[in-house]
Amino acid sequence: MPSILNADLHCHSVVSDGTLTPEALAARAKANGVELWALTDHDEIGGQQRAAAAASAMGMHYLTGVEISVTFVAQTVHIVGLGFDPENPALKLGLNQTRGGRGQRAMDMSDGLAKAGIAGAYEGALKFAGNHELISRTHFARFLVESGVCRDTYEVFRKYLTEGKPGFVEHRWASLKDAVTWIREAGGVAVIAHPARYKFTSNEEFALFSEFKSHGGQGVEVITGSHTAAEYITYADTAREFGLAASRGSDFHSPDESHTELGTLPYLPGKLTPVWELLADRIRHASVESPGASAPTGH
Repeated sequence: MPSILNADLHCHSVVSDGTLTPEALAARAKANGVELWALTDHDEIGGQQRAAAAASAMGMHYLTGVEISVTFVAQTVHIVGLGFDPENPALKLGLNQTRGGRGQRAMDMSDGLAKAGIAGAYEGALKFAGNHELISRTHFARFLVESGVCRDTYEVFRKYLTEGKPGFVEHRWASLKDAVTWIREAGGVAVIAHPARYKFTSNEEFALFSEFKSHGGQGVEVITGSHTAAEYITYADTAREFGLAASRGSDFHSPDESHTELGTLPYLPGKLTPVWELLADRIRHASVESPGASAPTGH
């Protein structure tokens, strides 16, 4: 694969908290000139077979993907896995355990919103999620917008779903070591997603990257939808400092909610190792046959 490539290796479908099907995302990516694509639903790989089949039909290269929720220094951090075997038993079991905590967390969020005068939030959010195992803050946000409580999902998060607000409930996800190990044992590459989004001190961020690398993590998102131009430079330097490959992904969720469209980000800066260079053999393989993950139900 060439080093300069329109790769979009971070986006979400209806299988987690996106609003488009894997097939619709594939078509959108292709229309925007994406050459290498990955669907990275939250803690769920049920859309992989559909995504790979759609990409293959459109002549796009494809990598299996997932975004795993991790707790690190009392914050939620996201680790993207790319190019793994979706039938790996340890990965499937780990993701199942990680999803298992979402149901009770959602009920607690609903209780908090009810105390703030917003009734029926769990049922409303579930309508958008479709699967109680995958219910998330984004689904609650969509319900509050539909109900007229807020103008858009950004207002919902600001007023109701961040720390200290009525609908916020902290949840302990997988450990950093577990997430990286699951991805590696399944033959994939682990990538720190959108690092500028985390509210870490300099020392905490150094600890994150150091521990990630010690567990076998190999990449970091440098170009991503929530990073500024200055942050592209910052995390390109971080990638070089820690000897990590660089990834690129829009983190696209919805045509109505996402600021960054699939495939429209700047190319990776020079003098970096693109993450797809670590996965060249798996990309060639993926272009020939789709991974064998089961298609999701209820979407």
